[in-house]
Amino acid sequence: MTPEAHQMIEHVVHLVRKPGLAIDENTALVSSGLIDSMALVDLLVKLEDLTHLRIPAGKVQPKDMDTVALMFATAERVGKPRK
Repeated sequence: MTPEAHQMIEHVVHLVRKPGLAIDENTALVSSGLIDSMALVDLLVKLEDLTHLRIPAGKVQPKDMDTVALMFATAERVGKPRK
C-alpha cells in the first residue's frame, strides 16, 4: 500500500467516525453506505491533495469513489497536472 493510500484510509476512518472501523484499499465505501454524497466532495479534495492532480468533479461518478483503490485509479485516469 502506498503512503498516499494509507493517508486516504485514515481520512476515511476519520470521516466515518465508527469506533473500531477497519478498512483497506478494497473496502466498499459508497455502495455499502459508509460514505454519503456529501462526504464524496471532501474525499475528492483530499484525493487532489494526495495526488497533486486536478480532478474534474464532472468526470467522477460515485462508483469511481467506492474504494480507495478506485479513487486513485480514477485520479490517474481523469486527473490533470496542476498549473
